[in-house]
Amino acid sequence: MNHNIIQLIQVMMAPGIMIIACGILLLGINNKYSTIVNRIRQLKDEKRKLYGKRESNDAKSNRLSNIELQISHLIHRISMVKFAVFSYSGAIVMFVVSAILTGIKTNIEINAFYWIILGFFYAGMLLIITGIVFAAIEVGKGYRIVRIEISEVYEDVK
Repeated sequence: MNHNIIQLIQVMMAPGIMIIACGILLLGINNKYSTIVNRIRQLKDEKRKLYGKRESNDAKSNRLSNIELQISHLIHRISMVKFAVFSYSGAIVMFVVSAILTGIKTNIEINAFYWIILGFFYAGMLLIITGIVFAAIEVGKGYRIVRIEISEVYEDVK
C-alpha cells in the first residue's frame, strides 16, 4: 500500500475522532434537553391543576409563584442547551469539512490549503469550547432551579 495513502488516512483520523467526541457530547446534551422539556410540561400541568382547584389560599399562591419562577429559569436553561447543541453541531460540520479538505489536498497542491484546513479544524475546536461553556452555564441554572424547589420545602417546614 502506498505510504501517502496511509499518511492521508492518519491525518483524516483526527477530525474523525473529534466528530465522534462531538457526537457523544450531543447525546448527553440532547438528553438534558429532553429532561428540561419534560420538566416544563410537568410544571405546566401542575399549574393547570392548581388553577382548577376552587380554594384560594396562601399555599396555592406560593406554589403558583414558585412554578412560574421555575418555568422562567427552565426557559433560560433550555436556551443554553440549545446554544450548546448548535455549537456541537457546528463543530461537527467544521470537522467534516476539514476531513474532506484534507482528502482533497492530496490532489491539489496549494500552500494556502493547509491554513484553510487548520482554520476549519480550529473553528471546530472553538465551537466545542463554546458548547462546553453553554453546558456549564446550563448546569448552574439547573442548580438554581433545584434551590427554588427546595426553598418551598423549607418554607413548609417553618
